[in-house]
Amino acid sequence: MNTDTDLDSVHATLDRVLPQTPITRAFGIRHPILGGGMMWLSDPGFVAALGRAGCLGFMTARSFPDVAAFSRGLEQARGLAEGAPVGVNFTLSRHSDNGPVVQMLDAALEQGISAFETAGSLPEPDLIARIHAGGGILLHKCAALRHARAAQAAGADFVGLVGMEEGGHPGPGELPTSVLGALAARRLEVPLVLGGGIGSGGQIVSALALGADAVVMGSRFLACAEIWAHEAYKAAIVAADENASIRVFGSLGRTWRVLRNRTSLRVAEMEAAGERDYAVYAPLVSGALTRRFAYTEGDSDQGMLSCGPAIGFVECSESVARTVATLLAEARASLARLGCAGG
Repeated sequence: MNTDTDLDSVHATLDRVLPQTPITRAFGIRHPILGGGMMWLSDPGFVAALGRAGCLGFMTARSFPDVAAFSRGLEQARGLAEGAPVGVNFTLSRHSDNGPVVQMLDAALEQGISAFETAGSLPEPDLIARIHAGGGILLHKCAALRHARAAQAAGADFVGLVGMEEGGHPGPGELPTSVLGALAARRLEVPLVLGGGIGSGGQIVSALALGADAVVMGSRFLACAEIWAHEAYKAAIVAADENASIRVFGSLGRTWRVLRNRTSLRVAEMEAAGERDYAVYAPLVSGALTRRFAYTEGDSDQGMLSCGPAIGFVECSESVARTVATLLAEARASLARLGCAGG
């Protein structure tokens, strides 16, 4: 795979490796692979690259300062996606103002966006109704079966479940992705997206075999060329292994899985010493600090850098298209071992 032509050929041969599911059909994508919203990093370029590779990415609304900037970002993403679908993530926080979510939703619907991911708090009924009235499809992502059942009852079209391995905010639970997925397949009626620690094609096959209709991934893409962050940050991700993440803030009810660096180790020390006032941590954990020092300037020891053990699968910085091709080739090899290779 030394040229773009070679890569196009590889994607053509791998297009039918993984089955179509209710989720791929609803979102109009070729592969059951979703890139969850990753705050500052899920920008128009990255989300569009996922779309061009046959997957679906969700641009994070919360990372834009206002509705006008968000609308411009969507226009840029749609242009770069070259007709592929683009999704939008609304992270609904219990701890801070959710901002102009309704206005951003309306702006997205006006541009023809139909794929929406919510995470964090369960969306209010009015928000779900507004999405459906505008022709949108809602995936609600959560970290516990009871929350998944609540989202199903509230009217979410699809439910995403993430295990304790998820980078970012996996919730306080201790169940791994595989156990959650197997239980959810028995207890949910709506199509299921499964995430947390997934970084290989074999794991995608496993998730589908458990009963999922797609997977959601984040850490596996962190070093991709279309991620705008500093090359030194990406180099730190490539150098990290599967043991390089740490969970903190569990005692504050804000569990966060991040890169094990100077900042997160300091936070862990403070938490172990009994500090429970989140405001005391603010100078260390603010998103502005992470964006400036780690993502923009390349100092991966500063800030809370969301990631999970799936970074152990990241071996180099390459394009999203090449990463997806690798995942599909791995999936085909896994299916071949079972005597049911596709393609």
